[in-house]
Amino acid sequence: MGKKDVTIGIDIGGTNTAIGFVDPEGNCLYKTTIGTKGNEPADKFFKRLKEKINSLIEETANELFLRGIGIGAPNANYYNGTVEYPPNLSWGYVNVIDILQKDYDVPAAITNDANAAAIGEMKFGAAQNMKDFIIITLGTGVGSGIVCNGQLVYGADGFAGEIGHTIYDPDGRLCGCGRKGCLETYASAGGIRRTVLEMLGTSGTQSSLRELNPEELTSKKIYDAALQGDRIALEAFEFTGKVLGTKLADSVAHTSPEAIILFGGLAAAGDLIFEPTKRHMENCMLNIFKNKVKILPSALQEGDAAVLGAGALIWNELEK
Repeated sequence: MGKKDVTIGIDIGGTNTAIGFVDPEGNCLYKTTIGTKGNEPADKFFKRLKEKINSLIEETANELFLRGIGIGAPNANYYNGTVEYPPNLSWGYVNVIDILQKDYDVPAAITNDANAAAIGEMKFGAAQNMKDFIIITLGTGVGSGIVCNGQLVYGADGFAGEIGHTIYDPDGRLCGCGRKGCLETYASAGGIRRTVLEMLGTSGTQSSLRELNPEELTSKKIYDAALQGDRIALEAFEFTGKVLGTKLADSVAHTSPEAIILFGGLAAAGDLIFEPTKRHMENCMLNIFKNKVKILPSALQEGDAAVLGAGALIWNELEK
């Protein structure tokens, strides 16, 4: 029996880096993690990464044939093969592809984590058979990947598609990017937490969330409270859906997607976030787009999604 073709998918996060083999059917094999140790220099990280990759290759040498390496990382530039001054890593400017191709004679490519998720959805998930869609990742921040005519949109410099840093309110909340009112400050896990804290401070409405210290308040606890009918929690999801839906209506006007796919921790709230987002998106939609654009949950296994997306990046490259 011949060896199975696989790619390696690598998702570099601020805390942990996930690594796994991805087969052409979208199965994640031999997944493992290493600590990213973002305060360390990049060369130390890549030394540890290569040790782990070599161990996996040696372990599976009789079963698997490596076709390429795909990486998802913060502030990654597909065109240059670089990670450029990522916010949670003390790396500065690093040419990741050059580093990897000194040791591995296979194709390698890198993009940001949301773009990798978009390719993963197109290859293995909810966007199969779609050529025009947007993925929005609702996690610690708000990321996005835009696919038009079957191609990921990178723009002139490799950094296109930052819907999370389009502005909802120019006089709004301070964002980590240094500007005010970005979508990320409202529609992320941290954003809904900020919404609840503001509501608790300005409203006399009874809420079980008042029993928590601010540092104890998480998006998961807001979700749990909403399931119990807590009015503040429900109002926070309604407001979050309003902001997200408003900005998605703008995105529809730019690219006319078939669907928008929501992925990540906040998307796991299901109808609590999907229903108000869809309703407010339709309310703000240009008439020619009304009732045409689906809002869908991701169809990737959440635990494997980042690695699948990174691995799919190379499968996508090999098919070009």
